[in-house]
Amino acid sequence: MTSREDETLAQAAVAALTGQLALAPKPGLPDPRDLGARVTRVDHRALRWSAKALAPGLAAMAAAARRTGEPTPGLRAELGAIGRCTEHSVGLAGGGHRGALWALGLLVAAAALDPRAGGRDVAAAAKRIAAHPDKRAPRRPSRGSSVSAKYGAAGARGEARAGFPHVRRALDALTTSRSAGATEGEAQLDALLTVMSTLQDTELLYTAGPLGLRHVQAGARGVMEAGGTATEAGREALLAFDTDLHTRAWSPRGSAGLLAGALFLDALPVAQAPRLNP
Repeated sequence: MTSREDETLAQAAVAALTGQLALAPKPGLPDPRDLGARVTRVDHRALRWSAKALAPGLAAMAAAARRTGEPTPGLRAELGAIGRCTEHSVGLAGGGHRGALWALGLLVAAAALDPRAGGRDVAAAAKRIAAHPDKRAPRRPSRGSSVSAKYGAAGARGEARAGFPHVRRALDALTTSRSAGATEGEAQLDALLTVMSTLQDTELLYTAGPLGLRHVQAGARGVMEAGGTATEAGREALLAFDTDLHTRAWSPRGSAGLLAGALFLDALPVAQAPRLNP
């Protein structure tokens, strides 16, 4: 049974995911501009709708962590079982968000373990949860794990077991861009590009290979080296990069999921606020 605190964490995670979806322009990724295009309109609306289907599963993960109280192997197995059920529910609602569910599920559970923890402590707790193997997981390899094995990429599991380094980099980028006077949207786009510039995205490796991955990483670095999205030069570089990736049909989906994780951690002071007695 979930509590109000569990529901609050779940809703904060869903808000982070839908907030990521609302950003534009996101190079190679769905954004609100797709609503005006016949070909992709349904895809983007389905992503926004299906994001809401994550809430019950995320709340259940928070409840499991709060009940267990420690990052134990049993908690890891329970989170895996809840995650697989949630994937099925999200599929019925339109699909998508598998990578985001993995990241947000671990971070929500880690946040529930210590309601007073800040973002970096939550990432460290998520690392301790992810360190345990999920013995109930299906034996068949996923596409991401197969690509990771082929190219030696960390993949989603490696990212979690390392304490979500790209989520932490995104948090740093948010702070830096806000301090420099960027708008919130510009700061979040800078955080996305920061992740994109170094992440070994298994989705890109699958569709574009190592050369394609390096091309995307270089394009993201180019925007930031031009001054970031708050500058005229950086904005021009962003638009050119966006056109390039959409033309090639390359989608750095892993970066989007990790940005959602960073936005969730960034909101934790609000999400974790203690409940006041009426």
